[in-house]
Amino acid sequence: MAEQPEIETLRRDLDREIGGKRIKSAEVPGTGAIPRHTNKKQFTGLLDGAKIGSVQRKDLLLVAKLDTGNALVLDVHGGGQLRRNVAKDPVDKATKVVLTFTQGGQLRVLDTTGNFEAFVVPYDELTTAVPELADLGFDLLDEPISWTVFGERMLLHRDAKLRNLLLDRTVIAGVGPVYADEILHASGLRPEREVSSLSTQEIRRFFRAVVETLHEGAKHRGVTTADGQFSDLAGKPGGWTSELQVYERDGQACLRCRGVVSKARVSGKTAYLCESCQV
Repeated sequence: MAEQPEIETLRRDLDREIGGKRIKSAEVPGTGAIPRHTNKKQFTGLLDGAKIGSVQRKDLLLVAKLDTGNALVLDVHGGGQLRRNVAKDPVDKATKVVLTFTQGGQLRVLDTTGNFEAFVVPYDELTTAVPELADLGFDLLDEPISWTVFGERMLLHRDAKLRNLLLDRTVIAGVGPVYADEILHASGLRPEREVSSLSTQEIRRFFRAVVETLHEGAKHRGVTTADGQFSDLAGKPGGWTSELQVYERDGQACLRCRGVVSKARVSGKTAYLCESCQV
């Protein structure tokens, strides 16, 4: 599953590559990608001739603002890959959506998971179409905040385990299992620690780990995990994968203390941690 740094990598690439371009035609060669639309013609008709303005990220959604007042929303966080192509390139059988631009070139979406979705909605009705966006927590790649403001939000969830807190999108937007485990390792805290057990110093350290881990992940163009799902527009894997400290490294030496990275269950979900240096 792609998380905030991976989606932000795609957003930056898309904004550079297709921002300002006009869509000559839209096609939906695959099936299952546009469940919110009555048929393919209804979907493509909202895109044909529209000019893309900026490409934004709303939590884990890619949102291309159109000059028609609509927005094209691409949801690839659960599966699906975006590719920049030229029209003469062979079309992969996994292709679900193709946008062809008047200035040449195409954007294609490939998906073998069945989890990708695209839809067009009036831009000012986005939170109606995706109600979860109205209740998002801090988006720390977008909005700088102080550790005290962050700490106050944390303390509203005093009984929450730290890993569960990180995965709660009403507290922090866009964090999934990869970055949750990496943040906890960076902060030196165990995933099952409760918020109420943290000292002021530990809250500050936790906040710093959240901010630095997400920004480093985005700076180095994300992580490609064992499922191989994430790649950038050119098909390249995430550049931060080699920097992972614990995620999917069970049985290997901790790069900080040389203890052994282990795999555990926290609230019924798999987590990776170093039992030696996370307290």
